[in-house]
Amino acid sequence: MNMTTSLFDPAIQQVLNQSRANNGSLFHSPEDWRDVPIYFLLLDRFNNPVAPPRNLPFDAPFSQFQGGTYRGVIARLDYIKSLGFGALWLSPVLKNRQSDPAAYHGYGIQNFITAEPRFASHPANADSELRELVDEAHKRGLYVIFDIVLHHAGDVFEYATGNAATDWQNQKIGLRWRNANGDGNPAWTNAPANPPFDAAVFPDELRHNELFTAQGNCLSNGGQVGGDFMTLKGVNFDAPQNLRPASEILILAYQYVIARFDVDAFRIDTLKFIPRDFERTFGNAMREFALSAGKKNFFTFGEVYDNEPEIAQFIGRDTADVNGVVGVDAALDYPLFFVLPNALKGIGASPTDLAQVFENRKQVEKEVITSHGEAGQYFVTFLDNHDQGQRFGFTGPTQFVDQITLGLACLASLQGVPCLYYGTEQGLSGHKHDNLNDDSMVRESLWGKPGGGFNMSHPIYVALQQVLQVRASQPALRYGRQYFRPISGNGRDFGLSPYPSGVLAFSRILNDQEIVFIANINRQADFNGEIIIDRQLHSGATNMRPLFSNRRPIAGLAHSVFNKPAGSVAIHEVNGSVTNGPALTVQVQLQPGEAQLLA
Repeated sequence: MNMTTSLFDPAIQQVLNQSRANNGSLFHSPEDWRDVPIYFLLLDRFNNPVAPPRNLPFDAPFSQFQGGTYRGVIARLDYIKSLGFGALWLSPVLKNRQSDPAAYHGYGIQNFITAEPRFASHPANADSELRELVDEAHKRGLYVIFDIVLHHAGDVFEYATGNAATDWQNQKIGLRWRNANGDGNPAWTNAPANPPFDAAVFPDELRHNELFTAQGNCLSNGGQVGGDFMTLKGVNFDAPQNLRPASEILILAYQYVIARFDVDAFRIDTLKFIPRDFERTFGNAMREFALSAGKKNFFTFGEVYDNEPEIAQFIGRDTADVNGVVGVDAALDYPLFFVLPNALKGIGASPTDLAQVFENRKQVEKEVITSHGEAGQYFVTFLDNHDQGQRFGFTGPTQFVDQITLGLACLASLQGVPCLYYGTEQGLSGHKHDNLNDDSMVRESLWGKPGGGFNMSHPIYVALQQVLQVRASQPALRYGRQYFRPISGNGRDFGLSPYPSGVLAFSRILNDQEIVFIANINRQADFNGEIIIDRQLHSGATNMRPLFSNRRPIAGLAHSVFNKPAGSVAIHEVNGSVTNGPALTVQVQLQPGEAQLLA
């Protein structure tokens, strides 16, 4: 195990200096992150090639370590690569409090400069095994994203009351730093100078009372910036006297993480609760350090669980905040997530509602996004993740494979960097029970799935593999402008479906290429109708052909194209305008739950 405890130990400096002296020696970043769809996995719940999950069945409630390992991920890198992904997002892999049996998720960091030993086959070799995982991913052309935390450390001290969590107070509260067994030490009311490696917090420079808010749970006071997250202890970003600020310590720690493990990107947890000036400084510091070490497009994206105006304060290297320092590159696309899963299932949201997400984005982000086609690089899109009440695959007692594959085809076709939550490709459908609010219900141990968790013939795996191949071959699906397309059942009256279980259609256009996504969300009825397409791009065309269908073979399929003279149609656009042609349309016939990509 790496026993370095200070950011100024010679071992730390050697790694940092070597990475900069050998510019270009680290793995190069992708030119554009829209080229590399992301596979997100919880390391403890993904794979262990030598042992079953500690708690069975694999999807039962369990909030302790199941036993997933770094080498378990290595064993399945070819599986991920073959599926069509270009990047691997790992749940936090830095060392959590070893006395906490529920730290399997990794978000309670106790040591910001070394790897979590419980994910290692040999705990003493945790750092080298994590680096081995990154190197093996790079050999396969997979980029690696670390999930990191800035807002808080783990539960590294208790309050003087003996409680791990307490309501917010407007003044500092007495505390006792935890020893290696996890108990608050009555003698450690001030941070200990040389504690055991599993006690208090590391690196040494962070171990000061003044560098933690120590005022209780910020969520009990409206979720303001600063404060604990329940038992996870909030970092104090105010500059203390005679101490190096926490912001500088975390910047140097994560620059070391880039150099030590050759990581390619950071996903930043709880970004909206971090002081805005530190968010900008941190994003820029990671970008500049990576450039100095040869990574020219180090990517940072954050968790901003909020609406479009709030996200506009963060995303893009030209953010809505104007203080001269740019921040993180992108954010998880929560405004889209708040609508997309229900719209694709036809429950409570319609294709029109989905189109309005992007119409709103154009207005809110108009000072941030310089062109309509550029928008996708600022958002990481998803259908579900480890923090949600249910997976996208959950449909009740019956699972609809075509509904899942329709959703994945849509995710791969919309603007953004698409991100899949592990196990979706194997039909995992976990959900929190009404009487059991337990996150572990959507954090199944994939390798313990009966029949095997890595079936490359699973129909969802195969369909996703096919649609990601189409995405990789069609630049318009990665970089193109996006237009939601009116549809018609009678060939005269065109508009977006205003009701759930309607028909969703949109185009991605890049230069002279148009790719059309069309999906019949209705699970009972066929759709036989027409879609508006670009009249100039397809002038003279007689048909369009499907590149993908989730319901049937596409060989030999073709859809006829029709000219509609001026005055023969009424076209209701998403922005409320109405035009009467001329127009060009394509005739489609879709089965219930079918999605197609046309070119």
